[in-house]
Amino acid sequence: MQVTETLNEGLKRGYAITVSADELSAKVNEKLAEAQPEVEMKGFRKGKVPMPLLKKQFGQRLLGEAMQETIDGAMNQHFEDSGDRPAAQPEVKMTNEDWKEGDDVNVEMSYEALPTIPEVDLSVIKLEKLVAKADDASVTEALENLAETAQNFEDREEGAAAEDGDQIVIDFVGKVDGEAFEGGSAEDYPLTLGSNSFIPGFEEQLVGVKAGDEKAVEVSFPEDYQAEHLAGKAAIFDCTVKSVKASQAAVIDDELAKRFGADDLAALKTQIAERLEAEYAGAARAVMKRGLLDQLDNVVSFELPPSLVDAEAKQIAHQLWHEENPEVEGHDHDPVEPTEEHNKLAERRVRLGLLLAELGQKAEIQVTDAEMTQAIMNQARQYPGQERQFFEFIQQNQQMQQQMRAPIFEDKVVDHIVEQADVTEKEISKDELQKAVEALEEDE
Repeated sequence: MQVTETLNEGLKRGYAITVSADELSAKVNEKLAEAQPEVEMKGFRKGKVPMPLLKKQFGQRLLGEAMQETIDGAMNQHFEDSGDRPAAQPEVKMTNEDWKEGDDVNVEMSYEALPTIPEVDLSVIKLEKLVAKADDASVTEALENLAETAQNFEDREEGAAAEDGDQIVIDFVGKVDGEAFEGGSAEDYPLTLGSNSFIPGFEEQLVGVKAGDEKAVEVSFPEDYQAEHLAGKAAIFDCTVKSVKASQAAVIDDELAKRFGADDLAALKTQIAERLEAEYAGAARAVMKRGLLDQLDNVVSFELPPSLVDAEAKQIAHQLWHEENPEVEGHDHDPVEPTEEHNKLAERRVRLGLLLAELGQKAEIQVTDAEMTQAIMNQARQYPGQERQFFEFIQQNQQMQQQMRAPIFEDKVVDHIVEQADVTEKEISKDELQKAVEALEEDE
């Protein structure tokens, strides 16, 4: 086998690989010899089929395997000898398309090598860790929000008309084209007016009803309704109002605390303060992480693989386009060309991604099976009733696993850097922390 360099410009590499016909033939014979003891064929005992007959029967298939294995072996040996790490899967193609058995195989291999990442003295990095405490006003505000979610509904006086925010208890039967449809009926259904939990226009027509009223509510299902047989169709819901109830905010006391699993009000306040401070810590970490990445971006410079930057820029442009055009759900639109701003952001992301990967590899940072399982379980909770199917889907999808592993790995690398950096704490208010977070969002 012969490997000849044809391109070496920046990070771009090209090689011509020649696999001789004799080498391929030897590889095929080797494979046939390995298989011969187990081959059975009519007219011959097991393991006694003559080699020429085996070659006639299986030679063509084994020749293809021998080609692939030989070329893969040459590539692996090249990367081991050169120390190159390809930025993406190398492009490999045969150049003698008129190849026939008995000819040498000529192959071209091209790729972009990952750059050499310079050493970084992490001890010179200076970071500011913001610390916000949960004050009494924040705890009280959170308590009042809890009381609102725990509100009770009590019957209004006889003959009172339902107002927005009231709860009405109704029986209803939904019909399309005069026929009741599956899932369109219920009895003693508690509906909070203004909750927007029903089809658009449904709740508004029930404002003003009284206990004992019967009302036909006329609505149309949205065009994008999940049940396709109902999407866009007009419907009539025959409703019977059984009661009208006004909301009553829950009293903030020990009983409310027990409803939320705390022993008493003091314990609930402590839990709320801990939860708020955990939220503040998460926000403060995001601010510190941005500061860290900004510093790394300024102190480290190296050549970037153009293909990675180009792919990242296109992804950024595509994502931002969909954010600006939320009504377009599919991806069959015209290509979105990256701007100079997209390219600069892509360069930053690729540079920092390669740097963090290098730092993580040198520190031997790994994402454990337990961490992956926890991440999958957390995401599976977003699909109630389908957690098992989601878990199995992730287990069978390597690309999805990588997408979930990447942010965990990045956070562990960031923790590793922070441990070695010069970190000072600064106590601030919740409002000051909020402004720092908003500044991050404006920069994105």
